[in-house]
Amino acid sequence: MSKAAMVALYARVSSEQQNKRGTIESQIAALRERISADGAQIVDDMCFVDAGVSGATLIRPQLERLRDCAALGAIDHLYILSPDRLARKYAHQALLMEEFTACGIQVVFLNHAIGTTPEESLLLQMQGMIAEYERAKIAERHRRGKLHGAKRGSVNVLSGAPYGYRYIRRQLDGTPARYVIELPQAATVRAIFQWVGMDRLSIGEVVRRLTESGTVTASGKPYWDRSVVWGILRNPAYMGRAAFGKTQSRDHLQLRVRAQRHSADVPRKPYSTTRTDPQDWIEIPVPAIVSEALFQSAQEQLAENRKLARWRRESAPLRLLQGLTVCGHCRYAYYAKKVSKAAAKGHQRDYAYYRCVGTDAYRFGGQRICDNQQVRTDRLDDLVWQQVVELLRHPERLKNEYERRLDMMERNEKSGFDTSNLEKQRLQLEKGKSRLIDSYADGIIDKTDFERLWIRIHSRSYPRDGIMQGSSRVQSVSHAAPALLQCTVGCSC
Repeated sequence: MSKAAMVALYARVSSEQQNKRGTIESQIAALRERISADGAQIVDDMCFVDAGVSGATLIRPQLERLRDCAALGAIDHLYILSPDRLARKYAHQALLMEEFTACGIQVVFLNHAIGTTPEESLLLQMQGMIAEYERAKIAERHRRGKLHGAKRGSVNVLSGAPYGYRYIRRQLDGTPARYVIELPQAATVRAIFQWVGMDRLSIGEVVRRLTESGTVTASGKPYWDRSVVWGILRNPAYMGRAAFGKTQSRDHLQLRVRAQRHSADVPRKPYSTTRTDPQDWIEIPVPAIVSEALFQSAQEQLAENRKLARWRRESAPLRLLQGLTVCGHCRYAYYAKKVSKAAAKGHQRDYAYYRCVGTDAYRFGGQRICDNQQVRTDRLDDLVWQQVVELLRHPERLKNEYERRLDMMERNEKSGFDTSNLEKQRLQLEKGKSRLIDSYADGIIDKTDFERLWIRIHSRSYPRDGIMQGSSRVQSVSHAAPALLQCTVGCSC
């Protein structure tokens, strides 16, 4: 190998535990040793390492950087430990190998030599399919094992412990895993439930009290997020009944009102997590920190606070763009806030502003992350409304934009599915029509049978296709309509 050739390596482990155990270092060491044995050298910038990233998805930070460098022609040889480190799905392996080959990159697997014969290519494909099958079996065994352990009441399936507890792993002598109460944190948990369940405080007031008292979070932060306090108040483990199966994985929702802050267009994980029905939870007994009565009282107060917050929002002035406008600098949403200012003759006048979440220093430990100015709600609402009215005065522009997006969605849908079967069905129906006409012309069937069979074939070809097309367009309307109403503060639209 020429020393002038650009050499790169790619390594990956699926979990953070594997990363902590140093298995990623063993991969890198083996790859560097092979590169040195081949008489080449590698620079640190050409080491692409994804630590704790699943191989079932192509959205990996270092793999994206590797593909970008490959497209620029900056790599001649790529070293990987095995095909399953590149991808766990055979389709992804084939896609990446084809992409690297098109870029002129020679891929070297340490445990499998890539050959040129059909037999060697078949062996590589079989290895990719076996890796995909192995991953599916591991996931299924892992799921069934944790479900069985939860039904037996094993704390081991919970893996970690929430704030207020310390998780003790299963011991070598057979002592099962358990939760142990951390007394300082448990006192904070009791205070939180006491403030909400007995003193009837809001989560915002609880956060202010925790910050003023100098209480730190489990990670050592001096400030508390409202979502953290809400999660503590909703966790049934504090009344002695930890729950297994509170969330489940599902496909990503295709319809989003706006992009999530600090997120890429393509999500890093191929799934999203949703909360399941409490009736489907499996309860596991753990030491209780608060009584069940206090826990239920806190739940009732949370529901009451939610009703009061809804009532305040309904009684407040209409703020059409709250949560829909996004800061062009920090990508946080804008929310509406009322401010009182002194007017003429000493009177107070209330103004409403759209304010960026990133400008609230208390949300980020006393340090604001955005300097964008707040915007008057009435002025921004009027500006957006004027643009909407102007758009409605030219319906052809709205129609053209709608049809453009609809056609683009339909093309994407068609490109994502195999239409060969539908084309075969269409040709079979056309042949059936021709044979039916020939049979009637030759006198094989009479007019009554011809009309009956013609109506049957006609209903299979046109009305059904119409229903399918109509449902597809209705679904596309539901996806396209919110996108036409998006607005971003500071964007170029």
